[in-house]
Amino acid sequence: MATTRKNKQSSLERSASVCTCINLRRSSMAVTGLYDRYLAPSGLNISQFSLLKHLTALGPASVSELALEMRLDRTTIVRNLKALEHSGYVEDTSAEGSRNRCLTLTESGRTTYNDAAELWEEAQRFLQESLGNGELQILTALLSKIEDLGL
Repeated sequence: MATTRKNKQSSLERSASVCTCINLRRSSMAVTGLYDRYLAPSGLNISQFSLLKHLTALGPASVSELALEMRLDRTTIVRNLKALEHSGYVEDTSAEGSRNRCLTLTESGRTTYNDAAELWEEAQRFLQESLGNGELQILTALLSKIEDLGL
């Protein structure tokens, strides 16, 4: 409880930057940290969880397909895939000699994803309860508008 009060006091004492980019980056780091803390018992971070979530929905997919679906850079996808492949959660099932990788979730990856999904839901609920439905809807709409500016 004291930690919560301290965090609230600290956030009141801090002022936002005049730079929108810095404010967005700070917020992004805070939300990423929140999801990472909730997901920690699964051994995944939010980037890895998101990859498993997309592979679950897409089925076998190439790095390019994942990047397109997730709207992230291919190098970001490849960097996050390394740990998932090393852990045995994702495997390359492309034909030998193929130039394109075909990434598939393993049984272990499916189990880990399903377990982590419950933790992710807890993080989602926490944000929803903390911000309220109306504020969260406004935030989501604003973030979509901001993303569209970069296209």
